[in-house]
Amino acid sequence: MGILLKGKPVADEIKEKLKAEVDELRKKGIIPKLAIIRVGDDPGDMAYERGAIKTMVSMNIETDVRAMSKDITQSEFINELMNMNNDKSIHGILILRPLPKELDENVIKHVIAPEKDVDCFSPVNVAKVFEGDDTGFSPCTPSAVMEILKYYDIELKGKNAVVIGRSMVVGKPAAMMLLKEHATVTICHSRTKDLPKVASGADLLVVGIGRAKMVGSDYIKDGAVVIDVGINVDENGKLCGDVDTDDCINKASAITAVPGGVGSVTTSVLAKHVVKACKMQAGLQ
Repeated sequence: MGILLKGKPVADEIKEKLKAEVDELRKKGIIPKLAIIRVGDDPGDMAYERGAIKTMVSMNIETDVRAMSKDITQSEFINELMNMNNDKSIHGILILRPLPKELDENVIKHVIAPEKDVDCFSPVNVAKVFEGDDTGFSPCTPSAVMEILKYYDIELKGKNAVVIGRSMVVGKPAAMMLLKEHATVTICHSRTKDLPKVASGADLLVVGIGRAKMVGSDYIKDGAVVIDVGINVDENGKLCGDVDTDDCINKASAITAVPGGVGSVTTSVLAKHVVKACKMQAGLQ
């Protein structure tokens, strides 16, 4: 039976290191601060917001939540965002997405200041992920994937990695980050022919497709490492991933837990990015 990879020890290690960094910054009179922009009251957004605030508080990072009405106009939203760009006390800005369709993300992503864009919304940071430029900010979820792989000493160099999902939030940036670590990467999606066959050739399988328990044991190579990025609700109302863990754990050498896996590391990565942004803006990095 494979090992169940838990996110908590990974998050705890990140937090421990960050607490020391924040303490040093505060001694210099620099107080790291994250601004969270939420439009409307989507339950998923609010749950993530609560988790992010809890993580920031535990590391002595200040938060400023800007809850905006769902009927806010684009010009009003952009005006608020520009005010945050110009506010020197704010080091990181997180815009909870997707935004309501009345707000054009293709316009807004060009407005957010790249040096404060801690979850990779700006095309500047997207480009840096694809170039392997560490001065930018990668999306928090694929960064959490990489933190888990690093913590558990999972070798990537020369390994065959398959990523199921091609979104800009998870799939594409995860593929670029795996490439940077010298894995050989295949990106799969809904139109990939014979998906189980392609997936079952992977030493490392990363799944972020948004379909509950879609990936079964026929997708898994014996001894593969499986990273499940999905968060769904199954037929019994319980949280589950994109991978059928019970079906796959006997073939995989290791598989992330859902819940308690990748998602539990994401807000710690967000905090890491806020501290990085703070140091860069203070000329300390």
